[in-house]
Amino acid sequence: MASSGFSNNSISILVSDEESDELGRKRVRAWRKRKKRGHHRVRNELNQRLIRLFVKYWMLLIFLPAAVLIIFEVTSVGRKPGPVVNSEVNEVKKYNLMGNSELTKLKEPTQGNKSGRNLNRLDPITHVVGGVREPCLKLLPSEEIEHLDIPDNEESTSTSPVKKLVYISDHETPYAGGNSTFTWQRTNGSRLNLFTGNQTFDEREKSFKVSETVVLHCGFFSQNGGFEISDGDKSYMQTCKIVVSTCAFGGGDDLYQPIGMSEASLKKVCYVAFWDEITLAAQESQNNKIGEDGLIGRWRIVIVRNLPFVDQRLNGKIPKMLPHRLFPHAKYSIWVDSKSQFRRDPLGVVEALLWRRNSVLAISEHGARSSVYDEAKAVVLKHKATPEEVEVQMTQYRKDGLPKDKRFNGKKALNEASVIVRKHTPLTNMFMCLWFNEVVRFTSRDQLSFPYVLWRLKVLKNINMFPVCTRKDLVNSMGHLRKAKPLTN
Repeated sequence: MASSGFSNNSISILVSDEESDELGRKRVRAWRKRKKRGHHRVRNELNQRLIRLFVKYWMLLIFLPAAVLIIFEVTSVGRKPGPVVNSEVNEVKKYNLMGNSELTKLKEPTQGNKSGRNLNRLDPITHVVGGVREPCLKLLPSEEIEHLDIPDNEESTSTSPVKKLVYISDHETPYAGGNSTFTWQRTNGSRLNLFTGNQTFDEREKSFKVSETVVLHCGFFSQNGGFEISDGDKSYMQTCKIVVSTCAFGGGDDLYQPIGMSEASLKKVCYVAFWDEITLAAQESQNNKIGEDGLIGRWRIVIVRNLPFVDQRLNGKIPKMLPHRLFPHAKYSIWVDSKSQFRRDPLGVVEALLWRRNSVLAISEHGARSSVYDEAKAVVLKHKATPEEVEVQMTQYRKDGLPKDKRFNGKKALNEASVIVRKHTPLTNMFMCLWFNEVVRFTSRDQLSFPYVLWRLKVLKNINMFPVCTRKDLVNSMGHLRKAKPLTN
């Protein structure tokens, strides 16, 4: 025990060591409690202040990011379309109104471009295979593409089950209404007219039978059937051995210049765009005028008059599905929808998708579905066709025995036909004629009839149904700009 004492009448107080320590601990605990209460008070005041600021300015916090996004989109839409790129010589060609060009340096596009800013992109689309990232489309090196050529001596058709096609026309077949006017063609509810011929169901059934000589409808039934092309354009089209084609009827889309081609393709490939007079007027109003040589940039513009269908989608199926009728001497063709910009070398594409794969027809798989019956439901839900016309088509296909299988001949049944690469042979020409006839008879949604024709024409097996990422590498997709105007009587 420790003691403390004072003299002179002082009072002695005895304090133990244990009591002194306990008193110190109490003082410390009291100080900590006061400090903790102070922290809580400051934190509560800060939280209350933040809440008051949020309540006061919450509308500004919401609309400020929205305003920034709107400004960004407006500036993006206002950008002018890019010039035409020639990837082989790393130059850009800006075409003036008369089809002439000036060379400027190429500015590389960025990977993050979307929508309209996809224009003139050349960066490869890739995917992962076995843990390794690879390009979706493997083209030959540019120096090898320069030496590619269209074979002069095509393989004999001796092994093909179809050797010759005979197209039904009014020269050989009587046809009721052969002297009818275009008013009749465009108001007939069945959509069969002087261009298509009046194919009966019995003739439809016979057209699927494979033999050395096949007789079938394939458009251009009558000289009075429409789809008129000038003699000058016909003469040019007869010179084409390999052709890249597109069309814009009804003023729906602009013309996108092809890019990524080699010097060899510039010399050997025809680029042909089919327009009607509505598209011509719409483009001329934007100062996109055809030059004296018939060109706008790389495209030879072919003006088609007296289109046979009111439905512009049906008119567009003619150059899409019947290039063998329009280019009688062509050995290969590549179709590109007007909403897309073709961005690869045509000779390289034919080599990669046809020659290397020993295929005669290359077309993209559908990205979302595999069954034609599921696609029919989607078409109705998206208002791409009426429920009545889709039901008529599906009822007929069920009656004919089209299975619900999602694959035919080892291939995915459903396709997306914005890009079609093919060799012109009697068998592939027959396939395209049958496909066109189905589109005319039923709905304009060609993905509904493709599986049916593929199923019926079982002898056509060497088809390259390439994946969606390959299609994305072939074209820059811009989407449709405007709704095409229908024809009026």
